[in-house]
Amino acid sequence: MNVPASRLFAVVAGLVIVTAGVGVATAPTHAQTDSPVDFEQPVPDEYSFEGPSESGSATVGGETYTSLQTAVDAAEPGDQIRLDGEFDERVVVNTSNVTLVGTPGRTARIDGNGTGDVLTLNGDDITLRRVWVYNGGYDTSGNDAGIWVNGTNTTIRDSRVTKTTFGIWLDGVSGARIENTTIVGRDSVEPRSYRGNGIQVFKSDGVTIVDNRITDTRDGIYYSWASEVTARNNTLWDLRYGVHYMYSDDCTLVDNVAFDNDAGYAIMLSEYIRVVDNVAVNNSGTSAHGIFLKRIDHSVVKGNEVVGNGNGLYVFNSVNNTLTGNLVLENRVGVYFTAGSSSPTVSENSFINNDEQVRALVGELEEWNGTTRGNYWSDTRDSDVDGDGVNDIRHRPAGLVERLTYEHPQATVFASSPAFDALRLAESSLPVIEVPGVVDHHPLTTPPHKEWRRYYERD
Repeated sequence: MNVPASRLFAVVAGLVIVTAGVGVATAPTHAQTDSPVDFEQPVPDEYSFEGPSESGSATVGGETYTSLQTAVDAAEPGDQIRLDGEFDERVVVNTSNVTLVGTPGRTARIDGNGTGDVLTLNGDDITLRRVWVYNGGYDTSGNDAGIWVNGTNTTIRDSRVTKTTFGIWLDGVSGARIENTTIVGRDSVEPRSYRGNGIQVFKSDGVTIVDNRITDTRDGIYYSWASEVTARNNTLWDLRYGVHYMYSDDCTLVDNVAFDNDAGYAIMLSEYIRVVDNVAVNNSGTSAHGIFLKRIDHSVVKGNEVVGNGNGLYVFNSVNNTLTGNLVLENRVGVYFTAGSSSPTVSENSFINNDEQVRALVGELEEWNGTTRGNYWSDTRDSDVDGDGVNDIRHRPAGLVERLTYEHPQATVFASSPAFDALRLAESSLPVIEVPGVVDHHPLTTPPHKEWRRYYERD
Protein backbone atom coordinates (compact mmCIF):
# COMPACT_ATOMS: atom_id res chain seq x y z
CA MET A 1 0.00 0.00 0.00
CA ASN A 2 1.36 3.43 -0.93
CA VAL A 3 1.55 5.78 2.03
CA PRO A 4 1.49 9.56 1.42
CA ALA A 5 4.78 11.20 2.32
CA SER A 6 3.08 13.53 4.80
CA ARG A 7 1.55 10.61 6.68
CA LEU A 8 4.84 8.75 6.65
CA PHE A 9 6.57 11.73 8.19
CA ALA A 10 3.85 11.94 10.84
CA VAL A 11 4.48 8.30 11.76
CA VAL A 12 8.20 8.91 12.07
CA ALA A 13 7.63 12.09 14.09
CA GLY A 14 5.49 10.08 16.50
CA LEU A 15 8.28 7.57 16.91
CA VAL A 16 10.66 10.41 17.68
CA ILE A 17 8.45 11.47 20.58
CA VAL A 18 8.37 7.90 21.89
CA THR A 19 12.12 7.60 21.74
CA ALA A 20 12.97 11.07 23.05
CA GLY A 21 15.64 11.07 25.69
CA VAL A 22 17.18 7.79 24.51
CA GLY A 23 20.27 9.41 23.04
CA VAL A 24 23.49 8.44 24.79
CA ALA A 25 25.93 8.77 21.92
CA THR A 26 28.02 11.47 20.36
CA ALA A 27 28.17 12.47 16.72
CA PRO A 28 30.00 10.26 14.20
CA THR A 29 33.75 10.45 14.65
CA HIS A 30 35.02 9.60 11.15
CA ALA A 31 36.92 12.09 9.04
CA GLN A 32 34.77 13.15 6.12
CA THR A 33 36.28 14.29 2.85
CA ASP A 34 34.83 15.61 -0.37
CA SER A 35 37.81 14.49 -2.46
CA PRO A 36 37.29 11.66 -4.92
CA VAL A 37 39.48 8.59 -4.51
CA ASP A 38 42.90 8.75 -6.09
CA PHE A 39 44.07 5.61 -7.86
CA GLU A 40 46.68 4.95 -10.52
CA GLN A 41 47.79 1.49 -11.62
CA PRO A 42 50.89 1.06 -13.79
CA VAL A 43 49.89 -0.72 -17.00
CA PRO A 44 51.53 -1.06 -20.42
CA ASP A 45 50.60 1.16 -23.34
CA GLU A 46 48.67 -1.60 -25.06
CA TYR A 47 48.95 -0.12 -28.57
CA SER A 48 52.59 0.92 -28.61
CA PHE A 49 54.19 -2.44 -29.38
CA GLU A 50 56.58 -2.43 -32.35
CA GLY A 51 56.39 -5.41 -34.69
CA PRO A 52 59.48 -7.10 -36.18
CA SER A 53 60.90 -5.82 -39.46
CA GLU A 54 62.54 -9.08 -40.58
CA SER A 55 60.91 -12.17 -42.06
CA GLY A 56 60.71 -15.09 -39.68
CA SER A 57 63.23 -17.83 -39.10
CA ALA A 58 62.80 -20.86 -36.83
CA THR A 59 65.64 -23.11 -35.74
CA VAL A 60 65.26 -26.66 -34.43
CA GLY A 61 67.71 -29.57 -34.34
CA GLY A 62 70.41 -27.50 -36.05
CA GLU A 63 68.19 -26.65 -39.04
CA THR A 64 66.70 -23.25 -39.81
CA TYR A 65 63.33 -22.85 -41.56
CA THR A 66 61.48 -19.83 -42.96
CA SER A 67 58.14 -21.51 -42.14
CA LEU A 68 57.33 -21.97 -38.48
CA GLN A 69 54.89 -24.77 -39.30
CA THR A 70 57.66 -26.68 -41.10
CA ALA A 71 59.96 -26.23 -38.11
CA VAL A 72 57.25 -27.40 -35.72
CA ASP A 73 56.56 -30.49 -37.84
CA ALA A 74 60.28 -31.32 -37.81
CA ALA A 75 60.55 -31.12 -34.02
CA GLU A 76 60.88 -34.19 -31.82
CA PRO A 77 59.79 -34.45 -28.16
CA GLY A 78 62.28 -32.57 -26.01
CA ASP A 79 63.30 -30.14 -28.77
CA GLN A 80 63.45 -26.37 -28.49
CA ILE A 81 62.27 -24.32 -31.45
CA ARG A 82 63.88 -20.86 -31.50
CA LEU A 83 61.90 -18.10 -33.24
CA ASP A 84 62.96 -14.74 -34.64
CA GLY A 85 61.14 -12.22 -36.85
CA GLU A 86 57.65 -12.26 -38.41
CA PHE A 87 55.76 -15.42 -39.42
CA ASP A 88 52.69 -14.83 -41.59
CA GLU A 89 50.98 -18.15 -41.00
CA ARG A 90 48.66 -20.02 -38.69
CA VAL A 91 50.45 -22.77 -36.80
CA VAL A 92 49.36 -26.09 -35.25
CA VAL A 93 51.67 -27.91 -32.81
CA ASN A 94 50.88 -31.61 -32.46
CA THR A 95 54.16 -32.79 -30.94
CA SER A 96 54.34 -33.07 -27.15
CA ASN A 97 57.12 -31.84 -24.89
CA VAL A 98 58.48 -29.09 -27.15
CA THR A 99 59.36 -25.46 -26.42
CA LEU A 100 58.73 -22.50 -28.71
CA VAL A 101 60.89 -19.60 -27.56
CA GLY A 102 61.68 -16.18 -28.97
CA THR A 103 65.27 -14.95 -29.20
CA PRO A 104 66.13 -12.78 -26.15
CA GLY A 105 66.09 -9.07 -26.91
CA ARG A 106 64.31 -9.50 -30.24
CA THR A 107 60.68 -9.86 -31.32
CA ALA A 108 59.17 -13.07 -32.66
CA ARG A 109 55.61 -12.64 -33.91
CA ILE A 110 53.07 -15.02 -35.44
CA ASP A 111 50.53 -13.14 -37.57
CA GLY A 112 47.27 -14.99 -38.23
CA ASN A 113 46.19 -12.52 -40.94
CA GLY A 114 42.81 -12.00 -39.33
CA THR A 115 41.41 -15.51 -39.76
CA GLY A 116 40.80 -18.43 -37.37
CA ASP A 117 43.09 -19.46 -34.51
CA VAL A 118 46.64 -18.16 -34.83
CA LEU A 119 48.41 -20.84 -32.78
CA THR A 120 46.92 -24.22 -31.79
CA LEU A 121 48.70 -26.32 -29.14
CA ASN A 122 47.48 -29.92 -29.35
CA GLY A 123 50.42 -31.71 -27.76
CA ASP A 124 51.01 -32.13 -24.03
CA ASP A 125 53.75 -30.37 -22.04
CA ILE A 126 54.26 -27.58 -24.56
CA THR A 127 55.97 -24.34 -23.46
CA LEU A 128 55.58 -21.01 -25.26
CA ARG A 129 57.93 -18.23 -24.16
CA ARG A 130 58.75 -14.74 -25.44
CA VAL A 131 56.41 -15.04 -28.43
CA TRP A 132 53.91 -12.48 -29.75
CA VAL A 133 50.69 -13.99 -31.15
CA TYR A 134 48.88 -11.45 -33.31
CA ASN A 135 45.88 -10.74 -35.52
CA GLY A 136 43.50 -13.66 -35.02
CA GLY A 137 40.09 -14.19 -36.59
CA TYR A 138 36.98 -12.14 -35.86
CA ASP A 139 34.42 -14.94 -35.44
CA THR A 140 33.02 -15.04 -31.90
CA SER A 141 30.60 -17.87 -32.75
CA GLY A 142 33.55 -19.99 -33.89
CA ASN A 143 35.60 -18.90 -30.87
CA ASP A 144 38.54 -17.61 -32.91
CA ALA A 145 41.50 -17.35 -30.55
CA GLY A 146 45.06 -16.14 -30.52
CA ILE A 147 46.16 -19.35 -28.79
CA TRP A 148 43.96 -22.46 -28.62
CA VAL A 149 45.15 -25.02 -26.05
CA ASN A 150 44.11 -28.68 -26.26
CA GLY A 151 47.03 -30.32 -24.45
CA THR A 152 47.73 -30.86 -20.76
CA ASN A 153 50.42 -29.04 -18.77
CA THR A 154 50.80 -26.20 -21.27
CA THR A 155 52.89 -23.20 -20.18
CA ILE A 156 52.55 -19.76 -21.78
CA ARG A 157 55.01 -17.29 -20.31
CA ASP A 158 56.52 -13.84 -20.99
CA SER A 159 54.45 -13.50 -24.15
CA ARG A 160 51.94 -11.20 -25.83
CA VAL A 161 48.56 -11.85 -27.47
CA THR A 162 47.05 -8.87 -29.28
CA LYS A 163 44.45 -7.98 -31.87
CA THR A 164 42.48 -11.18 -31.37
CA THR A 165 38.89 -12.10 -30.50
CA PHE A 166 39.56 -14.59 -27.71
CA GLY A 167 43.10 -14.26 -26.37
CA ILE A 168 43.89 -17.72 -24.94
CA TRP A 169 41.32 -20.52 -24.92
CA LEU A 170 41.92 -23.48 -22.58
CA ASP A 171 39.69 -26.24 -23.92
CA GLY A 172 39.10 -28.98 -21.36
CA VAL A 173 42.71 -29.25 -20.21
CA SER A 174 44.55 -29.79 -16.94
CA GLY A 175 47.65 -28.20 -15.46
CA ALA A 176 47.96 -25.15 -17.74
CA ARG A 177 49.96 -22.15 -16.58
CA ILE A 178 49.71 -18.65 -18.06
CA GLU A 179 52.26 -16.23 -16.64
CA ASN A 180 53.53 -12.69 -17.28
CA THR A 181 51.65 -12.29 -20.53
CA THR A 182 49.90 -9.21 -21.95
CA ILE A 183 46.56 -9.78 -23.70
CA VAL A 184 44.90 -6.99 -25.69
CA GLY A 185 41.67 -7.40 -27.63
CA ARG A 186 40.21 -5.04 -30.18
CA ASP A 187 38.96 -1.76 -28.76
CA SER A 188 37.42 -0.95 -32.16
CA VAL A 189 34.85 -3.73 -31.73
CA GLU A 190 31.74 -2.37 -30.04
CA PRO A 191 29.84 -3.18 -27.96
CA ARG A 192 32.15 -5.16 -25.71
CA SER A 193 29.77 -8.13 -25.84
CA TYR A 194 30.87 -8.64 -29.47
CA ARG A 195 34.44 -9.29 -28.36
CA GLY A 196 35.86 -12.51 -26.95
CA ASN A 197 37.42 -12.98 -23.52
CA GLY A 198 41.07 -12.52 -22.65
CA ILE A 199 41.54 -15.97 -21.10
CA GLN A 200 38.75 -18.53 -21.49
CA VAL A 201 38.97 -21.38 -18.97
CA PHE A 202 36.52 -23.97 -20.31
CA LYS A 203 36.02 -27.29 -18.49
CA SER A 204 39.61 -27.10 -17.29
CA ASP A 205 41.18 -27.79 -13.91
CA GLY A 206 44.40 -27.28 -12.03
CA VAL A 207 45.11 -24.06 -13.95
CA THR A 208 47.36 -21.21 -12.72
CA ILE A 209 46.97 -17.69 -14.15
CA VAL A 210 49.53 -15.32 -12.65
CA ASP A 211 51.07 -11.88 -13.27
CA ASN A 212 49.18 -11.16 -16.50
CA ARG A 213 47.76 -7.91 -17.92
CA ILE A 214 44.46 -8.00 -19.82
CA THR A 215 42.52 -5.20 -21.50
CA ASP A 216 40.07 -4.40 -24.32
CA THR A 217 38.48 -7.85 -24.40
CA ARG A 218 34.94 -8.69 -23.25
CA ASP A 219 35.84 -10.23 -19.88
CA GLY A 220 39.40 -10.51 -18.67
CA ILE A 221 39.33 -14.07 -17.32
CA TYR A 222 36.19 -16.14 -17.91
CA TYR A 223 35.55 -19.47 -16.19
CA SER A 224 32.96 -21.96 -17.43
CA TRP A 225 32.63 -25.37 -15.72
CA ALA A 226 36.19 -25.05 -14.42
CA SER A 227 37.60 -26.15 -11.07
CA GLU A 228 40.67 -25.66 -8.89
CA VAL A 229 41.88 -22.63 -10.84
CA THR A 230 44.10 -20.04 -9.16
CA ALA A 231 44.30 -16.50 -10.60
CA ARG A 232 46.90 -14.37 -8.82
CA ASN A 233 48.31 -10.89 -9.27
CA ASN A 234 46.67 -10.14 -12.61
CA THR A 235 45.78 -6.59 -13.72
CA LEU A 236 42.48 -6.15 -15.57
CA TRP A 237 41.11 -2.90 -17.01
CA ASP A 238 38.75 -1.45 -19.64
CA LEU A 239 36.65 -4.63 -19.75
CA ARG A 240 33.06 -5.68 -19.15
CA TYR A 241 33.99 -7.90 -16.17
CA GLY A 242 37.57 -8.17 -14.98
CA VAL A 243 36.94 -11.76 -13.85
CA HIS A 244 33.79 -13.77 -14.54
CA TYR A 245 32.97 -17.16 -12.98
CA MET A 246 30.14 -19.42 -14.19
CA TYR A 247 29.55 -22.91 -12.78
CA SER A 248 33.11 -23.14 -11.48
CA ASP A 249 33.87 -24.48 -8.00
CA ASP A 250 36.87 -24.65 -5.67
CA CYS A 251 38.72 -21.74 -7.28
CA THR A 252 40.96 -19.04 -5.80
CA LEU A 253 41.17 -15.37 -6.79
CA VAL A 254 43.96 -13.58 -4.95
CA ASP A 255 45.94 -10.32 -5.21
CA ASN A 256 44.38 -9.19 -8.49
CA VAL A 257 43.58 -5.59 -9.49
CA ALA A 258 40.45 -4.76 -11.53
CA PHE A 259 39.75 -1.11 -12.35
CA ASP A 260 37.78 1.03 -14.81
CA ASN A 261 35.58 -1.89 -15.86
CA ASP A 262 31.82 -2.27 -15.92
CA ALA A 263 32.32 -4.63 -12.97
CA GLY A 264 35.45 -5.84 -11.23
CA TYR A 265 34.78 -9.46 -10.24
CA ALA A 266 31.53 -11.17 -11.26
CA ILE A 267 31.29 -14.50 -9.46
CA MET A 268 28.18 -16.47 -10.37
CA LEU A 269 26.59 -19.87 -9.87
CA SER A 270 29.58 -21.38 -8.08
CA GLU A 271 30.63 -22.50 -4.62
CA TYR A 272 33.71 -22.84 -2.44
CA ILE A 273 35.37 -19.80 -4.02
CA ARG A 274 38.10 -17.82 -2.24
CA VAL A 275 38.23 -14.12 -3.14
CA VAL A 276 41.17 -12.83 -1.12
CA ASP A 277 43.23 -9.62 -1.08
CA ASN A 278 42.00 -8.27 -4.41
CA VAL A 279 41.49 -4.63 -5.39
CA ALA A 280 38.42 -3.34 -7.25
CA VAL A 281 38.47 0.40 -7.99
CA ASN A 282 36.29 2.68 -10.14
CA ASN A 283 34.22 -0.09 -11.67
CA SER A 284 31.25 2.08 -12.49
CA GLY A 285 29.86 1.03 -15.86
CA THR A 286 26.53 -0.62 -16.62
CA SER A 287 26.83 -3.20 -13.82
CA ALA A 288 28.99 -1.02 -11.55
CA HIS A 289 29.92 -3.69 -8.99
CA GLY A 290 33.29 -4.08 -7.32
CA ILE A 291 32.57 -7.70 -6.35
CA PHE A 292 29.35 -9.32 -7.55
CA LEU A 293 28.23 -12.56 -5.89
CA LYS A 294 25.27 -14.23 -7.59
CA ARG A 295 24.15 -17.60 -6.21
CA ILE A 296 27.52 -18.10 -4.54
CA ASP A 297 27.55 -20.40 -1.51
CA HIS A 298 30.13 -21.52 1.06
CA SER A 299 32.70 -19.01 -0.15
CA VAL A 300 35.12 -16.55 1.44
CA VAL A 301 35.51 -12.87 0.49
CA LYS A 302 38.39 -11.63 2.63
CA GLY A 303 40.87 -8.78 2.73
CA ASN A 304 39.70 -7.10 -0.48
CA GLU A 305 39.65 -3.36 -1.17
CA VAL A 306 36.53 -2.22 -3.02
CA VAL A 307 36.77 1.51 -3.62
CA GLY A 308 34.83 4.02 -5.69
CA ASN A 309 32.50 1.54 -7.39
CA GLY A 310 28.74 1.75 -7.88
CA ASN A 311 28.15 -1.11 -5.43
CA GLY A 312 31.18 -2.19 -3.44
CA LEU A 313 29.78 -5.68 -2.99
CA TYR A 314 26.55 -6.89 -4.55
CA VAL A 315 25.30 -10.09 -2.90
CA PHE A 316 22.40 -11.74 -4.75
CA ASN A 317 20.73 -14.99 -3.65
CA SER A 318 23.91 -16.18 -1.93
CA VAL A 319 24.09 -18.03 1.39
CA ASN A 320 26.59 -19.21 3.98
CA ASN A 321 29.44 -16.97 2.88
CA THR A 322 32.13 -15.22 4.93
CA LEU A 323 32.78 -11.52 4.30
CA THR A 324 35.63 -10.41 6.51
CA GLY A 325 38.49 -7.94 6.61
CA ASN A 326 37.39 -5.99 3.52
CA LEU A 327 37.84 -2.25 2.99
CA VAL A 328 34.61 -0.87 1.52
CA LEU A 329 35.30 2.78 0.73
CA GLU A 330 33.59 5.59 -1.19
CA ASN A 331 31.14 3.42 -3.13
CA ARG A 332 27.63 4.62 -3.93
CA VAL A 333 26.39 1.58 -1.96
CA GLY A 334 28.84 -0.26 0.25
CA VAL A 335 27.04 -3.62 0.24
CA TYR A 336 23.85 -4.35 -1.68
CA PHE A 337 22.38 -7.46 -0.05
CA THR A 338 19.28 -8.91 -1.70
CA ALA A 339 17.23 -11.66 -3.38
CA GLY A 340 17.26 -14.34 -0.70
CA SER A 341 20.83 -13.84 0.48
CA SER A 342 21.24 -14.98 4.07
CA SER A 343 23.45 -16.43 6.78
CA PRO A 344 26.64 -14.52 6.05
CA THR A 345 29.47 -14.14 8.55
CA VAL A 346 30.35 -10.44 8.35
CA SER A 347 33.07 -9.03 10.62
CA GLU A 348 36.23 -6.91 10.78
CA ASN A 349 35.28 -4.95 7.66
CA SER A 350 35.77 -1.19 7.31
CA PHE A 351 32.73 0.57 5.82
CA ILE A 352 33.94 4.12 5.21
CA ASN A 353 32.31 7.09 3.48
CA ASN A 354 29.99 5.12 1.24
CA ASP A 355 26.99 7.17 0.12
CA GLU A 356 24.80 4.37 1.50
CA GLN A 357 26.62 1.89 3.70
CA VAL A 358 24.23 -1.04 3.25
CA ARG A 359 21.10 -1.63 1.22
CA ALA A 360 19.49 -4.82 2.49
CA LEU A 361 16.31 -6.03 0.81
CA VAL A 362 15.76 -9.03 3.05
CA GLY A 363 12.86 -10.54 4.98
CA GLU A 364 14.69 -10.99 8.27
CA LEU A 365 17.02 -9.13 10.59
CA GLU A 366 20.61 -10.09 9.67
CA GLU A 367 23.29 -9.89 12.35
CA TRP A 368 26.60 -8.73 10.89
CA ASN A 369 29.11 -9.23 13.65
CA GLY A 370 31.34 -11.87 15.12
CA THR A 371 31.07 -13.20 18.66
CA THR A 372 32.62 -10.10 20.25
CA ARG A 373 33.71 -7.85 17.35
CA GLY A 374 31.75 -6.53 14.43
CA ASN A 375 32.69 -4.01 11.74
CA TYR A 376 33.77 -0.38 11.56
CA TRP A 377 31.11 2.02 10.26
CA SER A 378 32.17 5.58 9.52
CA ASP A 379 28.67 6.84 10.34
CA THR A 380 28.25 5.12 13.68
CA ARG A 381 27.99 7.04 16.95
CA ASP A 382 30.90 6.51 19.28
CA SER A 383 30.17 5.21 22.78
CA ASP A 384 32.97 3.03 24.14
CA VAL A 385 32.89 3.43 27.91
CA ASP A 386 35.29 0.59 28.75
CA GLY A 387 37.76 1.47 25.96
CA ASP A 388 37.92 -2.01 24.47
CA GLY A 389 37.60 -0.77 20.89
CA VAL A 390 34.00 -1.96 20.58
CA ASN A 391 31.04 0.40 20.76
CA ASP A 392 28.63 -0.15 23.62
CA ILE A 393 25.60 0.50 21.41
CA ARG A 394 24.62 -1.45 18.36
CA HIS A 395 24.55 -0.01 14.85
CA ARG A 396 21.78 -0.32 12.26
CA PRO A 397 23.33 0.39 8.83
CA ALA A 398 20.17 -0.85 7.13
CA GLY A 399 17.04 -0.43 9.24
CA LEU A 400 13.69 1.29 9.22
CA VAL A 401 14.85 4.58 7.68
CA GLU A 402 16.61 2.85 4.81
CA ARG A 403 13.64 0.57 4.23
CA LEU A 404 11.16 3.45 4.27
CA THR A 405 13.15 5.57 1.85
CA TYR A 406 13.66 2.62 -0.49
CA GLU A 407 10.01 1.56 -0.50
CA HIS A 408 8.72 5.16 -0.48
CA PRO A 409 11.18 7.36 -2.42
CA GLN A 410 9.05 10.40 -1.61
CA ALA A 411 10.26 10.09 1.99
CA THR A 412 13.86 10.76 0.93
CA VAL A 413 13.22 14.45 1.46
CA PHE A 414 13.12 13.70 5.21
CA ALA A 415 16.29 11.55 5.23
CA SER A 416 18.41 14.28 6.84
CA SER A 417 15.71 15.56 9.14
CA PRO A 418 15.96 15.53 12.96
CA ALA A 419 13.07 13.04 12.97
CA PHE A 420 14.95 10.49 10.91
CA ASP A 421 18.17 11.12 12.82
CA ALA A 422 16.33 10.43 16.06
CA LEU A 423 14.83 7.27 14.62
CA ARG A 424 18.28 6.03 13.62
CA LEU A 425 19.52 6.76 17.11
CA ALA A 426 16.60 4.90 18.64
CA GLU A 427 17.22 1.85 16.46
CA SER A 428 20.85 1.78 17.52
CA SER A 429 20.27 2.44 21.21
CA LEU A 430 17.19 0.38 21.96
CA PRO A 431 15.46 -2.26 19.82
CA VAL A 432 12.15 -0.46 20.11
CA ILE A 433 11.40 -1.25 16.49
CA GLU A 434 12.70 -4.36 14.78
CA VAL A 435 12.31 -4.50 11.02
CA PRO A 436 14.15 -6.65 8.46
CA GLY A 437 17.60 -5.31 7.65
CA VAL A 438 21.09 -5.42 9.12
CA VAL A 439 22.33 -4.88 12.66
CA ASP A 440 25.86 -4.91 14.05
CA HIS A 441 25.78 -5.57 17.79
CA HIS A 442 29.51 -4.95 18.25
CA PRO A 443 30.58 -2.10 15.93
CA LEU A 444 34.26 -1.19 16.10
CA THR A 445 35.46 2.26 17.12
CA THR A 446 38.42 2.35 14.72
CA PRO A 447 38.75 0.84 11.24
CA PRO A 448 40.83 -2.35 10.93
CA HIS A 449 42.32 -0.82 7.75
CA LYS A 450 44.75 1.81 9.05
CA GLU A 451 45.90 3.10 5.64
CA TRP A 452 42.55 3.76 4.00
CA ARG A 453 43.34 7.46 3.59
CA ARG A 454 45.94 6.71 0.95
CA TYR A 455 43.09 6.60 -1.58
CA TYR A 456 42.70 10.35 -1.04
CA GLU A 457 46.37 11.25 -1.39
CA ARG A 458 47.54 13.47 -4.23
CA ASP A 459 50.99 13.97 -5.72
